[in-house]
Amino acid sequence: MKPHNNEAGSVDGGWWPWSTDPATEFPPLITAMAARGMAVQRVSYHLDTWDVVGRRLTVRDTVVRMEGFRTMPPHTVTMIGPGRARTRLLVIPPATPGGAARAALRVAADTGSTAGVEDILEWNNIVVGRAGAALPGWRTVERAEIDGGVLDLRAARGPRREVRLYEDEAAS
Repeated sequence: MKPHNNEAGSVDGGWWPWSTDPATEFPPLITAMAARGMAVQRVSYHLDTWDVVGRRLTVRDTVVRMEGFRTMPPHTVTMIGPGRARTRLLVIPPATPGGAARAALRVAADTGSTAGVEDILEWNNIVVGRAGAALPGWRTVERAEIDGGVLDLRAARGPRREVRLYEDEAAS
């Protein structure tokens, strides 16, 4: 995140969610924003980038209005607080490889950067499709077989694990 008093750029920071499920991803973001001094009352997001969610989300006993629009840029989320204070975040697609995602987050938070969302994604080789998918052929692994056992990577919520699917694997 950029400091509150920073005027540079088209985004105030960046966010790299684990999935496209708003009911899972937005509550920790809203809680983090509250810890930074911004009580979030509304969240605006692009409808086709996120899964379906109700119009209201309760986060720590606070009801937050969820506002999805198709006219909003796909890789942004706007948090709206008291007095219509706005924080606009670049959203890194969940399946983006770690190095590219971290580099884009650094640019989004750079106080000297005036780069727009599409420029930040392009400069960091984050290629996005119509619905916000990142880098064709990459996906975040949720379960993996290791030595005959199954590892549930969602439960760990540790470092992300990505695998490159080769064309013959992607087709199967």
